[in-house]
Amino acid sequence: QVQLVESGGGLVQAGGSLRLSCAASGRTFSRYTMGWFRQAPGKEREFVAAISGDVVSRQYADSVKGRFTISRDNAKTTVYLQMDSLKPEDTAVYYCAAGSMPTMTRFSYAYWGQGTQVTVSS
Repeated sequence: QVQLVESGGGLVQAGGSLRLSCAASGRTFSRYTMGWFRQAPGKEREFVAAISGDVVSRQYADSVKGRFTISRDNAKTTVYLQMDSLKPEDTAVYYCAAGSMPTMTRFSYAYWGQGTQVTVSS
């Protein structure tokens, strides 16, 4: 069982930056692929980024490549999402998730946080 708690969301102007954090419970954190997803009002939850447990593999959605960076600190059982050059279309609730393998498919992630709101004003 893994419990996930996101933080770091907020209101930022377009072009600005935010850093999301996701703190995980449990001693097996390094075994999990960690992912970030987001859901805007009226839209489906979509993949943003993922990082493997051994930090070898990283994946990004095309819409965030070059602007967002996913990282993790296994000693702190925390995963991060650095978001730069934010755009109004990045506005969404951002969710942290834990799964068994690096994938963009949300159904492969068994554990989810409660989400944190990111709002980018134009």
